[in-house]
Amino acid sequence: MGLRVLVTGAGRDTGRLLAVAFAARGAHVVVTARTMGAAEETVGFIRAAGGTARAAVLDLADPDSIAALEVDRLDVLVNSGARYLGETASPADIADAIAGAATGTVLLTERLLPLLRKSERADIVNLISAAGENGQHRSTAHAAFYAAKHAQAGYAEILSERVRAEGIRVISLFPPDFVQDGPREAGAELTAQSVVDCVLFAVGQPRDCFIRAIHFEQARRFEQRAPRP
Repeated sequence: MGLRVLVTGAGRDTGRLLAVAFAARGAHVVVTARTMGAAEETVGFIRAAGGTARAAVLDLADPDSIAALEVDRLDVLVNSGARYLGETASPADIADAIAGAATGTVLLTERLLPLLRKSERADIVNLISAAGENGQHRSTAHAAFYAAKHAQAGYAEILSERVRAEGIRVISLFPPDFVQDGPREAGAELTAQSVVDCVLFAVGQPRDCFIRAIHFEQARRFEQRAPRP
């Protein structure tokens, strides 16, 4: 692949899977997380598998942290860092989640756009959520999480329209609440690995293929289906 990829929220869970997956396909990955320890742990997994990566601290809720991030070349930006909010959340939790997922994603993307414009195959990938789809109420997340994800989706939509003429693809994914591990079969909950595979598929398409969004069906349990005749 030979790409330079930056993944936010790569210190654990889905962000880590994304970083490891890109590295396994030959990309050099900038692994970012709120703490250096978490980022370095992911880098350790990548290097142990023969890949290349470096760790960097990035707190999307802190504009100074975004401004301090050092990157000199970039082909793919993966905006996967976002704090999930459950049904109950404190005012501080709400402020942090919206600052990270909404404001932080916008500030980071804007800061890195000059580098992406220098790439011959630039992609901006946004892991949003079904909570960012109009009219959807499928997640049990806090209403503030919905607000943050709608902001993220709105920015991605207009950005895609404005940078497409430059050959920059903006790819947004809208998965429902999903699990990190589980059976990858019909009727089961969506898994993080399946989300990662969708990202890799979209990024791997020829440059004439602009996949703006990937939407997912909510899982339906077999027992809820009508029996076959």
